[in-house]
Amino acid sequence: MKKIRLVVVGTGYFSQFHYDAWQRLGVEIVGICSLDKNEAIKYSKVFDNCRVFLNFEEMLINTLPDIVDIIIPPENHLKFIKISAKHRVNVICQKPFTNSLIEAKDAIKTAKKYSIKIAVHENFRYQPWYRKIDDLLNSFLIGDIFQVSFRMRPGDGQGEDAYLNRQPYFQRMERFLIHETAIHFIDVYRFLFGDIKSVFASLSKLNKNITGEDAGIVFIEFKNGVKGLFDGNRLSDHIANDRRLTIGEMLIEGSKGTIRLNGDGEIFFRKFNENNEKLIKYEWSSKGFAGDSVFHYQKHVVNHFTKGEHLINSAEDYIQNLKIEDSIYKSNKNKKLMDIN
Repeated sequence: MKKIRLVVVGTGYFSQFHYDAWQRLGVEIVGICSLDKNEAIKYSKVFDNCRVFLNFEEMLINTLPDIVDIIIPPENHLKFIKISAKHRVNVICQKPFTNSLIEAKDAIKTAKKYSIKIAVHENFRYQPWYRKIDDLLNSFLIGDIFQVSFRMRPGDGQGEDAYLNRQPYFQRMERFLIHETAIHFIDVYRFLFGDIKSVFASLSKLNKNITGEDAGIVFIEFKNGVKGLFDGNRLSDHIANDRRLTIGEMLIEGSKGTIRLNGDGEIFFRKFNENNEKLIKYEWSSKGFAGDSVFHYQKHVVNHFTKGEHLINSAEDYIQNLKIEDSIYKSNKNKKLMDIN
Protein backbone atom coordinates (compact mmCIF):
# COMPACT_ATOMS: atom_id res chain seq x y z
CA MET A 1 0.00 0.00 0.00
CA LYS A 2 1.39 3.36 -1.04
CA LYS A 3 2.21 5.61 1.90
CA ILE A 4 0.51 9.00 1.68
CA ARG A 5 2.67 12.13 1.69
CA LEU A 6 0.76 14.70 3.71
CA VAL A 7 1.33 18.35 4.59
CA VAL A 8 -0.61 20.35 7.16
CA VAL A 9 -1.38 24.03 7.48
CA GLY A 10 -2.48 25.26 10.89
CA THR A 11 -1.40 24.75 14.50
CA GLY A 12 -4.37 26.24 16.36
CA TYR A 13 -6.41 24.67 19.15
CA PHE A 14 -8.19 21.96 17.17
CA SER A 15 -5.13 20.93 15.17
CA GLN A 16 -3.88 18.88 18.14
CA PHE A 17 -6.55 16.27 17.41
CA HIS A 18 -5.58 16.10 13.73
CA TYR A 19 -1.87 15.66 14.49
CA ASP A 20 -2.61 13.00 17.10
CA ALA A 21 -4.74 11.04 14.63
CA TRP A 22 -2.18 11.30 11.81
CA GLN A 23 0.51 10.04 14.16
CA ARG A 24 -1.53 7.02 15.22
CA LEU A 25 -2.45 6.30 11.60
CA GLY A 26 1.22 6.26 10.63
CA VAL A 27 0.79 8.84 7.87
CA GLU A 28 3.99 10.49 6.61
CA ILE A 29 3.79 14.22 7.28
CA VAL A 30 6.44 15.94 5.17
CA GLY A 31 5.65 19.58 5.95
CA ILE A 32 3.88 21.81 8.45
CA CYS A 33 2.98 25.44 7.73
CA SER A 34 1.97 27.93 10.41
CA LEU A 35 2.22 31.58 11.34
CA ASP A 36 3.37 30.30 14.74
CA LYS A 37 6.80 28.83 13.97
CA ASN A 38 7.33 27.52 17.50
CA GLU A 39 4.11 25.50 17.41
CA ALA A 40 5.01 24.16 13.97
CA ILE A 41 8.43 23.07 15.23
CA LYS A 42 6.80 21.37 18.24
CA TYR A 43 4.56 19.24 16.02
CA SER A 44 7.32 18.61 13.47
CA LYS A 45 9.34 16.76 16.11
CA VAL A 46 6.59 14.16 16.31
CA PHE A 47 6.96 13.47 12.59
CA ASP A 48 10.70 12.83 12.16
CA ASN A 49 11.48 16.55 12.27
CA CYS A 50 9.57 17.20 9.07
CA ARG A 51 10.11 20.55 7.38
CA VAL A 52 8.51 23.72 8.76
CA PHE A 53 7.28 26.55 6.53
CA LEU A 54 5.82 30.01 7.01
CA ASN A 55 4.64 30.22 3.38
CA PHE A 56 1.92 27.81 2.24
CA GLU A 57 2.71 27.70 -1.48
CA GLU A 58 6.41 27.33 -0.78
CA MET A 59 5.60 24.24 1.28
CA LEU A 60 3.65 22.63 -1.58
CA ILE A 61 6.41 23.34 -4.10
CA ASN A 62 9.16 21.94 -1.87
CA THR A 63 7.45 18.84 -0.49
CA LEU A 64 5.32 17.55 -3.41
CA PRO A 65 2.55 16.13 -1.20
CA ASP A 66 -0.43 13.96 -2.14
CA ILE A 67 -2.78 15.68 0.31
CA VAL A 68 -2.91 18.86 2.35
CA ASP A 69 -4.83 19.02 5.62
CA ILE A 70 -6.19 22.57 6.02
CA ILE A 71 -6.83 23.28 9.73
CA ILE A 72 -7.35 27.04 9.75
CA PRO A 73 -10.36 29.36 10.23
CA PRO A 74 -12.76 29.48 7.23
CA GLU A 75 -11.79 32.99 6.14
CA ASN A 76 -8.80 31.59 4.21
CA HIS A 77 -10.15 28.19 3.12
CA LEU A 78 -10.91 29.18 -0.47
CA LYS A 79 -7.55 30.90 -0.92
CA PHE A 80 -5.61 27.84 0.22
CA ILE A 81 -7.82 25.42 -1.71
CA LYS A 82 -7.11 27.35 -4.92
CA ILE A 83 -3.36 27.28 -4.28
CA SER A 84 -3.55 23.54 -3.55
CA ALA A 85 -5.55 22.88 -6.71
CA LYS A 86 -3.04 24.77 -8.84
CA HIS A 87 -0.38 22.35 -7.61
CA ARG A 88 -2.67 19.30 -8.08
CA VAL A 89 -2.76 18.51 -4.35
CA ASN A 90 -5.87 16.88 -2.86
CA VAL A 91 -7.45 18.67 0.10
CA ILE A 92 -8.87 17.82 3.48
CA CYS A 93 -10.58 21.02 4.62
CA GLN A 94 -11.75 21.67 8.15
CA LYS A 95 -15.45 22.43 8.50
CA PRO A 96 -17.44 24.64 8.15
CA PHE A 97 -15.82 24.65 4.66
CA THR A 98 -15.21 28.24 3.47
CA ASN A 99 -17.11 31.35 4.49
CA SER A 100 -20.26 30.83 2.46
CA LEU A 101 -22.22 28.76 -0.01
CA ILE A 102 -20.89 30.94 -2.85
CA GLU A 103 -17.28 30.30 -1.83
CA ALA A 104 -17.94 26.57 -1.41
CA LYS A 105 -19.31 26.38 -4.97
CA ASP A 106 -16.20 28.23 -6.18
CA ALA A 107 -13.98 25.70 -4.35
CA ILE A 108 -15.79 22.77 -5.98
CA LYS A 109 -15.53 24.38 -9.40
CA THR A 110 -11.78 24.87 -8.88
CA ALA A 111 -11.33 21.26 -7.73
CA LYS A 112 -13.05 19.98 -10.86
CA LYS A 113 -10.93 22.21 -13.08
CA TYR A 114 -7.69 20.78 -11.67
CA SER A 115 -9.02 17.24 -11.08
CA ILE A 116 -8.39 17.16 -7.34
CA LYS A 117 -10.61 15.91 -4.52
CA ILE A 118 -11.80 17.84 -1.48
CA ALA A 119 -12.84 16.01 1.68
CA VAL A 120 -14.57 18.16 4.31
CA HIS A 121 -13.32 17.26 7.79
CA GLU A 122 -16.74 16.85 9.40
CA ASN A 123 -16.19 14.37 12.21
CA PHE A 124 -19.43 14.51 14.26
CA ARG A 125 -21.14 11.74 12.29
CA TYR A 126 -18.15 9.58 13.29
CA GLN A 127 -18.80 10.08 16.99
CA PRO A 128 -19.56 6.62 18.40
CA TRP A 129 -22.93 7.52 19.93
CA TYR A 130 -24.27 8.56 16.52
CA ARG A 131 -22.90 5.40 14.89
CA LYS A 132 -24.68 3.37 17.57
CA ILE A 133 -27.89 5.37 17.26
CA ASP A 134 -27.79 4.77 13.50
CA ASP A 135 -27.56 1.02 14.15
CA LEU A 136 -30.49 1.21 16.57
CA LEU A 137 -32.65 3.15 14.12
CA ASN A 138 -31.84 0.71 11.33
CA SER A 139 -32.87 -2.18 13.62
CA PHE A 140 -36.33 -0.56 13.92
CA LEU A 141 -35.93 -0.42 17.71
CA ILE A 142 -38.28 2.56 18.06
CA GLY A 143 -40.42 1.75 15.03
CA ASP A 144 -41.52 4.57 12.75
CA ILE A 145 -39.59 7.72 13.63
CA PHE A 146 -41.80 10.67 14.52
CA GLN A 147 -39.42 13.43 15.53
CA VAL A 148 -35.96 14.33 16.83
CA SER A 149 -34.65 17.19 18.93
CA PHE A 150 -31.18 18.27 19.99
CA ARG A 151 -30.49 20.74 22.81
CA MET A 152 -27.00 22.17 22.30
CA ARG A 153 -25.71 23.58 25.59
CA PRO A 154 -21.88 23.81 25.75
CA GLY A 155 -21.96 26.65 28.30
CA ASP A 156 -18.84 28.34 26.92
CA GLY A 157 -20.32 31.55 25.55
CA GLN A 158 -20.72 33.91 28.50
CA GLY A 159 -18.83 37.14 29.20
CA GLU A 160 -16.05 39.14 27.59
CA ASP A 161 -13.65 36.18 27.51
CA ALA A 162 -15.98 33.77 25.74
CA TYR A 163 -14.05 31.42 23.40
CA LEU A 164 -10.73 33.28 23.86
CA ASN A 165 -8.95 30.38 25.55
CA ARG A 166 -9.47 28.02 22.59
CA GLN A 167 -10.67 29.64 19.38
CA PRO A 168 -10.70 33.45 19.73
CA TYR A 169 -11.75 34.01 16.13
CA PHE A 170 -15.21 32.74 17.20
CA GLN A 171 -15.85 36.21 18.63
CA ARG A 172 -15.43 37.84 15.22
CA MET A 173 -17.49 35.46 13.09
CA GLU A 174 -20.47 37.25 11.54
CA ARG A 175 -22.27 33.93 11.18
CA PHE A 176 -21.50 31.92 14.28
CA LEU A 177 -23.97 29.52 15.92
CA ILE A 178 -25.25 27.97 12.70
CA HIS A 179 -22.21 28.28 10.42
CA GLU A 180 -19.62 27.24 13.00
CA THR A 181 -21.45 24.79 15.27
CA ALA A 182 -24.96 23.82 14.17
CA ILE A 183 -23.48 22.76 10.82
CA HIS A 184 -22.28 19.66 12.73
CA PHE A 185 -25.84 18.74 13.61
CA ILE A 186 -27.16 19.48 10.15
CA ASP A 187 -24.73 16.81 8.96
CA VAL A 188 -25.65 14.42 11.79
CA TYR A 189 -29.36 14.89 11.07
CA ARG A 190 -28.80 14.12 7.39
CA PHE A 191 -26.75 11.05 8.35
CA LEU A 192 -29.43 9.70 10.70
CA PHE A 193 -32.69 10.85 9.11
CA GLY A 194 -32.03 11.63 5.44
CA ASP A 195 -32.52 14.67 3.23
CA ILE A 196 -34.04 17.85 4.62
CA LYS A 197 -37.05 19.39 2.89
CA SER A 198 -37.51 22.75 4.67
CA VAL A 199 -36.42 24.87 7.65
CA PHE A 200 -37.79 27.67 9.80
CA ALA A 201 -35.44 29.56 12.13
CA SER A 202 -35.33 32.21 14.83
CA LEU A 203 -31.79 33.28 15.78
CA SER A 204 -30.45 35.76 18.32
CA LYS A 205 -27.30 37.15 19.93
CA LEU A 206 -27.19 36.93 23.73
CA ASN A 207 -23.56 37.87 24.38
CA LYS A 208 -23.00 41.49 23.35
CA ASN A 209 -19.22 40.91 23.22
CA ILE A 210 -19.34 38.82 20.04
CA THR A 211 -20.30 39.60 16.45
CA GLY A 212 -22.54 36.74 15.36
CA GLU A 213 -25.57 34.89 16.70
CA ASP A 214 -25.06 32.51 19.65
CA ALA A 215 -28.57 31.17 20.25
CA GLY A 216 -31.43 29.98 18.10
CA ILE A 217 -34.17 27.47 17.41
CA VAL A 218 -34.52 25.78 14.03
CA PHE A 219 -37.52 23.72 12.98
CA ILE A 220 -36.62 21.06 10.40
CA GLU A 221 -38.82 18.98 8.12
CA PHE A 222 -37.25 15.93 6.48
CA LYS A 223 -38.33 14.62 3.10
CA ASN A 224 -39.48 11.37 4.72
CA GLY A 225 -41.91 13.24 6.99
CA VAL A 226 -39.83 13.18 10.18
CA LYS A 227 -39.87 16.46 12.09
CA GLY A 228 -36.76 17.85 13.76
CA LEU A 229 -35.76 20.59 16.17
CA PHE A 230 -32.35 22.10 16.78
CA ASP A 231 -32.32 24.20 19.95
CA GLY A 232 -28.93 25.85 20.42
CA ASN A 233 -27.67 28.17 23.14
CA ARG A 234 -23.92 28.52 23.72
CA LEU A 235 -24.38 30.40 26.99
CA SER A 236 -26.37 27.69 28.80
CA ASP A 237 -24.95 24.34 29.87
CA HIS A 238 -26.19 20.77 30.41
CA ILE A 239 -25.44 17.91 32.80
CA ALA A 240 -22.20 16.17 31.80
CA ASN A 241 -18.81 15.29 33.23
CA ASP A 242 -17.32 16.90 30.12
CA ARG A 243 -19.71 19.40 28.58
CA ARG A 244 -17.72 19.38 25.35
CA LEU A 245 -18.16 15.65 24.77
CA THR A 246 -21.61 15.67 23.13
CA ILE A 247 -22.20 19.43 23.80
CA GLY A 248 -25.85 18.63 24.37
CA GLU A 249 -28.63 16.08 24.51
CA MET A 250 -30.68 14.31 21.84
CA LEU A 251 -34.16 12.81 21.98
CA ILE A 252 -35.57 10.63 19.18
CA GLU A 253 -39.23 9.57 19.40
CA GLY A 254 -40.91 6.78 17.47
CA SER A 255 -43.96 4.56 17.39
CA LYS A 256 -42.33 1.86 19.56
CA GLY A 257 -40.36 4.02 21.96
CA THR A 258 -37.75 6.69 22.55
CA ILE A 259 -33.95 6.93 22.29
CA ARG A 260 -32.18 9.47 24.49
CA LEU A 261 -28.53 10.58 24.33
CA ASN A 262 -27.14 12.37 27.37
CA GLY A 263 -24.07 14.56 27.84
CA ASP A 264 -21.83 11.66 28.82
CA GLY A 265 -22.41 9.76 25.60
CA GLU A 266 -24.83 7.35 27.26
CA ILE A 267 -27.75 6.08 25.18
CA PHE A 268 -31.05 5.07 26.75
CA PHE A 269 -34.10 3.31 25.31
CA ARG A 270 -37.59 3.62 26.76
CA LYS A 271 -40.26 1.34 25.35
CA PHE A 272 -43.56 2.98 24.43
CA ASN A 273 -46.06 3.05 27.32
CA GLU A 274 -43.37 2.17 29.89
CA ASN A 275 -41.71 4.43 32.48
CA ASN A 276 -38.29 2.81 32.83
CA GLU A 277 -35.34 3.52 30.56
CA LYS A 278 -32.82 0.86 29.58
CA LEU A 279 -29.15 1.77 29.19
CA ILE A 280 -27.85 0.64 25.80
CA LYS A 281 -24.35 -0.76 26.28
CA TYR A 282 -21.75 -0.14 23.60
CA GLU A 283 -18.01 0.42 23.48
CA TRP A 284 -16.14 3.54 22.51
CA SER A 285 -12.74 5.11 23.09
CA SER A 286 -12.06 8.20 25.18
CA LYS A 287 -8.95 8.99 23.11
CA GLY A 288 -8.67 12.10 20.96
CA PHE A 289 -11.73 14.27 20.35
CA ALA A 290 -15.29 13.21 21.23
CA GLY A 291 -15.08 9.45 21.10
CA ASP A 292 -12.02 9.53 18.82
CA SER A 293 -14.15 10.80 15.95
CA VAL A 294 -11.29 12.79 14.37
CA PHE A 295 -9.19 9.62 14.18
CA HIS A 296 -12.03 7.63 12.62
CA TYR A 297 -12.78 10.25 9.98
CA GLN A 298 -9.10 10.64 9.06
CA LYS A 299 -8.77 6.86 8.90
CA HIS A 300 -11.69 6.84 6.49
CA VAL A 301 -10.01 9.48 4.29
CA VAL A 302 -6.78 7.43 4.25
CA ASN A 303 -8.80 4.36 3.23
CA HIS A 304 -10.37 6.37 0.43
CA PHE A 305 -7.04 7.39 -1.05
CA THR A 306 -5.28 4.05 -0.48
CA LYS A 307 -8.08 1.50 -0.87
CA GLY A 308 -10.72 3.31 -2.91
CA GLU A 309 -13.29 3.43 -0.10
CA HIS A 310 -16.24 5.67 -1.01
CA LEU A 311 -15.51 9.18 0.30
CA ILE A 312 -17.90 10.42 2.99
CA ASN A 313 -18.45 14.19 3.04
CA SER A 314 -16.78 15.02 -0.22
CA ALA A 315 -17.17 18.71 -0.98
CA GLU A 316 -19.85 17.87 -3.57
CA ASP A 317 -21.95 16.12 -0.93
CA TYR A 318 -21.16 18.48 1.93
CA ILE A 319 -22.38 21.50 -0.01
CA GLN A 320 -25.93 20.34 0.72
CA ASN A 321 -25.24 21.14 4.39
CA LEU A 322 -24.28 24.68 3.38
CA LYS A 323 -27.45 25.03 1.32
CA ILE A 324 -29.44 24.10 4.42
CA GLU A 325 -27.38 26.52 6.52
CA ASP A 326 -27.96 29.31 4.00
CA SER A 327 -31.71 28.64 4.10
CA ILE A 328 -31.67 28.85 7.91
CA TYR A 329 -30.14 32.33 7.77
CA LYS A 330 -32.62 33.38 5.07
CA SER A 331 -35.50 32.04 7.16
CA ASN A 332 -34.37 34.03 10.18
CA LYS A 333 -34.01 37.18 8.09
CA ASN A 334 -37.30 36.84 6.22
CA LYS A 335 -39.28 35.24 9.07
CA LYS A 336 -40.62 32.52 6.79
CA LEU A 337 -40.34 28.81 6.07
CA MET A 338 -37.66 28.08 3.49
CA ASP A 339 -37.67 25.10 1.15
CA ILE A 340 -34.29 23.49 0.43
CA ASN A 341 -33.40 23.33 -3.25
